[in-house]
Amino acid sequence: MDNEINVKIKQKHAGKINKGFPLISKEILLNENQLPEEGSIIKLVDEKNRFIAKGYYGRQNKGFGWVLTRKENERIDQEFFNRKMKSAYTYRQNFFHDQDTTAFRFFNGEGDGIGGLIIDYYDGYYVISWYSKGIYELKNYIIAALLNTVEAKAVYQKKRFDMKGQYIEEDDFVLGQEPAFPLIVKENGVNFAVYLNEGAMVGVFLDQREVRKAIRDRYAKGKRVLNMFSYTGAFSVFAALGGAEKTTSVDLANRSRPKTEEQFRINGLNPEAQDIIVEDVFKYFKYAVKKQLTFDLVILDPPSFAKSKKFTFSAAKDYKNLLIDSIAITEDNGVIVASTNSSSFDMKKFKGFIEAAFKESGEKYKILEEFSLPMDFKTSKDFLEGDYLKVVFIRKLKG
Repeated sequence: MDNEINVKIKQKHAGKINKGFPLISKEILLNENQLPEEGSIIKLVDEKNRFIAKGYYGRQNKGFGWVLTRKENERIDQEFFNRKMKSAYTYRQNFFHDQDTTAFRFFNGEGDGIGGLIIDYYDGYYVISWYSKGIYELKNYIIAALLNTVEAKAVYQKKRFDMKGQYIEEDDFVLGQEPAFPLIVKENGVNFAVYLNEGAMVGVFLDQREVRKAIRDRYAKGKRVLNMFSYTGAFSVFAALGGAEKTTSVDLANRSRPKTEEQFRINGLNPEAQDIIVEDVFKYFKYAVKKQLTFDLVILDPPSFAKSKKFTFSAAKDYKNLLIDSIAITEDNGVIVASTNSSSFDMKKFKGFIEAAFKESGEKYKILEEFSLPMDFKTSKDFLEGDYLKVVFIRKLKG
């Protein structure tokens, strides 16, 4: 692209961008009104017109665009996107040869050099998520780069950006041969039913792969397991396959029941032998306390932000109280799997929530192990917010 538009940034922010920070935020811009149309390639210069970086302009919740290169002479053209895509493929080459895991993250935004762009792989089918109108305007380059790099059975896209005040979670079939749904993919030998044509959430969160494996292989055997915010029951399926005595899955969404039943069935498990409950998680905590129900393994993986009729949950504000509710129904020597995908706080602060919850509950605990994003979710050392996943396995010690 030859049409590069100079955009001035404040002198005090130039060093940070120069050192590797990839996000173009509102606060660094000298004049927000100088921005061109979304999708334009912009050349960031300091107040003395010295080159800092090139990127694209695209508004999303995190900022106004992303840096693509710090080389002034590097052209943002088809070959540029081809290089990025081939680098992503090389980094994940081993995943393509793993017959036990046929779903993974193929391209992870700024970790692979293009913020605002996610591509997931499902057994030869690719799903592209566009997080701004700006990156979507570059779609022809990106789809061509993908097809220049891999053989795709089909490509789907999810538009995850705001247009005229409307948040879009729209899916489109782009090209190739559509599969019959559900499409069955594998994760560490376990089957998942996914629907690439059903909006933003296709049926499984790929970033929890290592956590699910740990639950199956090391924590579930003989245990009564409670899976809160269970979505399609992936944790419950892994726990059942790991020999859990029984699993209880709780989620507010009506579709969680048939989706969870389906995941059990495609793995040869009888969903009737498990408890699958459609209810507000916070109501279920009260019910469990009233009925004196306790569990050996409690899994907490709430969304960063959730809203029900009577309650709004924010991980940054409410996770401590969620843990307090969980501690109350966890057996002595039981384990709580505390997970959050909130990028608004780090692991240190998350552990602070854990410490405060146990202190208020009058209980002692021991941290057994921790997880962050798996290898395919490549992150940038210069953008810590991108390494969002924090999972802690906590043993509730006998008093």
